[in-house]
Amino acid sequence: MAHSVQAIREAKEKVIGLKQTLRAIQQNKVSAVYIANDIEDFLVKRITDCCQENKIPLTAVDFGQKELGHLCQIEVGASVVALIK
Repeated sequence: MAHSVQAIREAKEKVIGLKQTLRAIQQNKVSAVYIANDIEDFLVKRITDCCQENKIPLTAVDFGQKELGHLCQIEVGASVVALIK
């Protein structure tokens, strides 16, 4: 868990949000994906399927969207964060 927080904090470049994450995965730019623990099941399935197809590590963090957004230094919640290669 602490490793996830550190990785997100130290990432030089990241994308925040489902649409941007899916787009970055399709462009083969993503090294890892982190999802909040309070997002809806259909979103979890979409991002999980996409990560599996592209062999990208997916980590569910132990906190919700509000905390994930705060960790990414944005004012709103974040359901998904992708680290850029």
